[in-house]
Amino acid sequence: MARVSIEMKNHIAHVTLTRGDKMNALDAEMVAAIIAAGQEVAASPARAVVLSGEGRSFCAGLDLMSFAAMAGMKVEDWLMDRTHGDTNEMQEVAMVWRRVAVPVIAAINGAAFGGGLQLALGADIRIAASDAKLSVMEMKWGIVPDMGGMVLLPRLLRSDVLRRLTYTAEVVAAQQALDWGLVTELAEDPVVRALELAEQIASQSPSAVRAAKALIETAEAAPRSDVLLAESDAQIGLIGKPDQIEVVAAQMQGRRPVFK
Repeated sequence: MARVSIEMKNHIAHVTLTRGDKMNALDAEMVAAIIAAGQEVAASPARAVVLSGEGRSFCAGLDLMSFAAMAGMKVEDWLMDRTHGDTNEMQEVAMVWRRVAVPVIAAINGAAFGGGLQLALGADIRIAASDAKLSVMEMKWGIVPDMGGMVLLPRLLRSDVLRRLTYTAEVVAAQQALDWGLVTELAEDPVVRALELAEQIASQSPSAVRAAKALIETAEAAPRSDVLLAESDAQIGLIGKPDQIEVVAAQMQGRRPVFK
């Protein structure tokens, strides 16, 4: 059975987890399908991405059968093998979306637990339903977040909040997640809102949006001097180029820009 679908429309890639009968839980096939979808979208002309899950949950985390499978494997080799640059296969489930050059918006309904939450963290923006539930749930199973969560969570949360969520594995309501910065905003229908936001992003200069995402990634990790140089380098690649010229012309002529 297919685990992920991709629909391209109006320069937006809508990526949907399609294991709704299992709350889109992560089994080996789902892991492979999510990574493949990220790679496919990265190679496409999409200008924005919406990531969602079918059915009643975004992603409930690791399939319990996967825990049973772990008992019979050499975990050290599996986890330490850098299969995708700086990540292992499980980490790439989240980090592949950071490698996508355009903004990714996660639309969260129902549960986003454990690995499902870390998948959502790989997105640039998270829109949650008001009744969504989120959890850094790994401690419940006697493990730690290891799918990129410890790269991504410290960028969003105060240290005390991060520690509380990690140590307790508590389930957090959407409003509390918003207050803490775990999600960007709440919406009655997160997929509809995510698509609206994606359309707004897709209407901007494609080259400027890509440059902005790359620049933000640099700004969040690099020293000040490197960030200042990266700003200048990014701007040199934009000023006077076709997309920027079209933006200025459209502004002056009172019309929507048209990009090639």
